[in-house]
Amino acid sequence: MTTAENAPPPRWYGRRGGHRLRKGRRERLERLLPALRLAPPEPDGTVDLAAAFGAPPSDVWLEVGFGAGEHLAAQAGAHPGTAMVGCEPYVAGVASLLSIIEREGLTNIRIFNDDARLLLGSLPEASIGRVFVLFPDPWPKTRHHKRRFIAPGTLNALARVMKDGAELRFATDHMGYVRWTLDHTIRNPAFAWLARRPGDWRRRPPDGVETRYERKAAGLGLASVHLGFCRRSRVRAD
Repeated sequence: MTTAENAPPPRWYGRRGGHRLRKGRRERLERLLPALRLAPPEPDGTVDLAAAFGAPPSDVWLEVGFGAGEHLAAQAGAHPGTAMVGCEPYVAGVASLLSIIEREGLTNIRIFNDDARLLLGSLPEASIGRVFVLFPDPWPKTRHHKRRFIAPGTLNALARVMKDGAELRFATDHMGYVRWTLDHTIRNPAFAWLARRPGDWRRRPPDGVETRYERKAAGLGLASVHLGFCRRSRVRAD
């Protein structure tokens, strides 16, 4: 019987490769990634975030699928005291982020260049202060909905690693994925929707950063929706 403990790793359906990288980007990938890569621990192990960043971080923010890295890098620059973990299997995206890191001298980013779901189970409980899931693949066909990142299993995994009061930020231009995310997240007792008025989901958060995906959507005349959820406080026994 397959259980949560012995279930096989999740299957990855997105891109990893693509066009061959230019020489300079390949060399940068080979030179910088080994020192910045957050390697998964052995089975049943826990990621040592203090060792990864050289000291115990005051807070850790996680971005799932950082694309070309412009949002993650901007957040890292604006919050130099916060440790940033970015997950992205697509090699070209990792190379783009490394270019920004080197150009701007950012020191508070670590990269997990694989499916974020493989990392979630290895992060310490209540270790993450903010999670970004920005413009993920909506997998619009009904038969592909099971591939969406927002799902009961990943929400439970996020609830475990997020601190009480931590924020989950989700953005998309696909209205079907908006409804899907609201339905699944509101059903999860660990999360509360933060919106109080339409402007709370029609506009990017004040400290948010526009990504190329949001610009592309705007160019096509598509509205983007920004959803924010709070990790409820855990019930503690006296």
